[in-house]
Amino acid sequence: MPKNTPPPSEKKPRNKLDREKVLQHALTIADQEGIQALTMRKLAQDLGVEAMSLYHHFANKERLMDGMIDLVFIEIEMPTEGLWKDRIRTRAISARQALKKHPWAVGLMESRTSPGPITLHHHNKVIECFRTSGFSIPATAHAYAFLDSFIFGFILQEIQLPFSTFEDAGPAADSIMFEVFKGEFPYLTELATEHVMQPGYNYAREFDIGLEIVLDGIEKMKDVY
Repeated sequence: MPKNTPPPSEKKPRNKLDREKVLQHALTIADQEGIQALTMRKLAQDLGVEAMSLYHHFANKERLMDGMIDLVFIEIEMPTEGLWKDRIRTRAISARQALKKHPWAVGLMESRTSPGPITLHHHNKVIECFRTSGFSIPATAHAYAFLDSFIFGFILQEIQLPFSTFEDAGPAADSIMFEVFKGEFPYLTELATEHVMQPGYNYAREFDIGLEIVLDGIEKMKDVY
């Protein structure tokens, strides 16, 4: 046996791979570099395995992303008890927190053609909340669509804003205000100076206000459909 070759008992074990490890690493890549940076080849290289090893756990990248979306849904709290408004409010706030942490997932949450079990369980619990609270099937469908349109739409806008507070805006605010203060947009100037530029303004608070409007609208819709 060559001098530099370790005996069989001392050989370095192979990098063990399981589904959870693959998903967690894929999630890390997407969070840090964006979903466009995630490829099966890059994922395999980062894990120190051959790309074919991944296909023992996921048939293709779409199935991998189904699993990643399941992990995001795990982070979204859906209370099983309480008044429907309280449960749905908690779920909405939790969804915003999860999607801010994983912004790449916003456009993928409802686009899965083969959703995972956790995703389906979450949807089922939300529907159950409405149905057991006296909502008809049509009202439940309208409520769910209305609610998630607000949540996902707000998150998309929030993560794309150049700043959320005027104090932290820096050069971005100077550029925007230069155009606003030309005098051609009086109502925009009024909103900026009397609201957005005021101390303590934070765009994130608009979510809480908007959510209450949405919940009140859903409550009124319950008796119509």
